[in-house]
Amino acid sequence: MEFTKLTEIELPAAFDAHVHLRDGEMSQLVTPTIRQGGVNQVYVMPNLVPPVTTVQQCLEYRDRLKAIEPKVDYLMSLYLHESITPEVIREAKKAGISGVKSYPAGVTTNSSSGVVDYETFYPVFAEMEKQNMVLNLHGEVPSTPSHAHTTKDSTAITILNAEPAFLPTFRSLHEKFPKLRIILEHCSTAAALEAVRACGPSVAGTITAHHLSLIIDDWAGDPFCFCKPVAKTPEDRDALLKAVVSSKGKFFLGTDSAPHDQGKKRGEDKVAAGVFTQTNAVAYVLDALEKGVERSVIDEKDISQEGLEGFFGKWGRDFYQVKDELNERVVLKKGLAKVVDVLEKEGVNVRVVPFRRGEQTWSVEWK
Repeated sequence: MEFTKLTEIELPAAFDAHVHLRDGEMSQLVTPTIRQGGVNQVYVMPNLVPPVTTVQQCLEYRDRLKAIEPKVDYLMSLYLHESITPEVIREAKKAGISGVKSYPAGVTTNSSSGVVDYETFYPVFAEMEKQNMVLNLHGEVPSTPSHAHTTKDSTAITILNAEPAFLPTFRSLHEKFPKLRIILEHCSTAAALEAVRACGPSVAGTITAHHLSLIIDDWAGDPFCFCKPVAKTPEDRDALLKAVVSSKGKFFLGTDSAPHDQGKKRGEDKVAAGVFTQTNAVAYVLDALEKGVERSVIDEKDISQEGLEGFFGKWGRDFYQVKDELNERVVLKKGLAKVVDVLEKEGVNVRVVPFRRGEQTWSVEWK
């Protein structure tokens, strides 16, 4: 495949293993854009307000999503919280819930109810291992408070080293529960990629569309490129690009598409963390790979039809042990779509600015 010379490519509909669809008006706005991005199956994050911590909440949330867009398969998750017990895990498994998402307390959007001590949840992880459920890890630790005292032997944690600082916890969880299916979500550093590669077959990592393009300088000046984990160095971005084309199933697409009303991305005291990519999910990755070839980060011969189909769908579905029951395909055409400046909908009072607003990208047609 001479990837950079392609003007059109056909792929199976994608599986996005990490999406934020919110609730209420925001959900009404963004859920219909899943298929626009070339995706027909998604793994839905549970960090609503309040978080999704019961099986009933989870199933009711899925029903609300299905009512908005019935032609998408929604895999659901619970929020790791002190109320989650082994009994809840057994109930969740029977109800068809796929996994549990762990957020360290306070590191990102709606994570204030998150984890402080992972050992507390060892009985839950043991039951998840027994029930063959997935543990999704937001792989960061909270930043050191600016007023905290540090010593010469301690390293302060910031948003730039929060992910590497979490990796010992990640490794210890895998060692303690070797058969537990674990995903290190939205890897943003070369160190995270290496940590995933060093683990056994029960561990994988997701890679977002935006981390394949962004570096520190991009989000430092643009609130619409600010997310958690933040984009890191050019070397980290390039390591992610290489992982997409060489992972052989260890990494797959999880966009972490995270919508915020445009007023919360600028104009308030704090900038909300999240990049919205749902409308053009597959296209953004194709664009990033093309730029990677142009910069000689990846070799064109390493981009194959099999590899693209794996990253966009097969490897994620295999890890989650699900099938694409809809069995649909999409045709993407280079440069025939333009990213909207603002996503809006009549009767809905929230507006979202997508990643790379106003730029040309690949169009998506459903076969």
